[in-house]
Amino acid sequence: MPNNAPATEVGAAYSRAVVQIGVSSRNRKRVRLEERLVRAFLFLCALLGVLTTLAIVFILFTESLSFFERVSVVEFLTGTVWTPTFANKSFGVLPLVTGTLLTSLIAMLVAGPVGLLTAVYLSEYASPRVRRVVKPTLEVLAGVPTVVYGYFALTFLTPLLQRFIPGLEGFNALSAGLVMGIMILPTIASLSEDALYAVPNSLRYASLALGATRFQTVWGVVVPAAMSGVSASFLLGVSRAVGETMIVAIAAGQQPNFTFNPLRAVETMTAYIVRITMGDTPHGSLEYRTIFAVGLLLFLITLVLNLASEAIRQRYKGARV
Repeated sequence: MPNNAPATEVGAAYSRAVVQIGVSSRNRKRVRLEERLVRAFLFLCALLGVLTTLAIVFILFTESLSFFERVSVVEFLTGTVWTPTFANKSFGVLPLVTGTLLTSLIAMLVAGPVGLLTAVYLSEYASPRVRRVVKPTLEVLAGVPTVVYGYFALTFLTPLLQRFIPGLEGFNALSAGLVMGIMILPTIASLSEDALYAVPNSLRYASLALGATRFQTVWGVVVPAAMSGVSASFLLGVSRAVGETMIVAIAAGQQPNFTFNPLRAVETMTAYIVRITMGDTPHGSLEYRTIFAVGLLLFLITLVLNLASEAIRQRYKGARV
């Protein structure tokens, strides 16, 4: 009997090994199945976003083609009078474009420098305690509804500015642009601060070791190293300013004036789309199809901004390499 004990133990060990191999094989199959399911789910999520974008572009193009069959593209892009709902119709979109660019430019003149300086302070000069308090407080501004910003511009900022600028109209591009700058300030400041904070400390230490001051290190080393993220935050801020609706609809006046004077009332592309969709314009009419033509132009402007952002990012990425 004792002579058979080793053989019995070997057999038992072999049986346990076979069982373990079988269990391990089933576990691997289950893991591979789970990975395939997760991969398929993620692919469907990505596909949903792509299909949604394609559907939007398709609708914009098809509806815009119906509009451009009756209105010349040259007239649409070069005309300076926009009166599609008047008896004497004119379809020059330049007043809407200039209104959009004017308010967005004012907003970026406010949010760009202030946002970058705020990001530099939080990343390079503020203590960790101050950073933990100031940054969430700043980001609270991003959660304020834009309609609140609009009425703030109309009822507070415009009367305040009229005390110093007598020729300022009740509805104007200046107050709308200034408040838009306050609105997009958290976006630029937060994203720029994240980009600056991600710069390796070795670059800072190397610059300081070579004799550079802290100011020279920040603006000569850290900011250029984070330029891809900073430029992306600026482009994102511009895109949000271009696509803003409620502030300009309330405070800018909804008057399609072809002007570069920020003291006058203007109408942006988004504000026009809202005005037409909320009005009494018959569905399917030429006036109704103008919103798709304007929407397509707005989409192309945003696409150009995104391509410019990607080109800047690739340029600085190649320079670092």
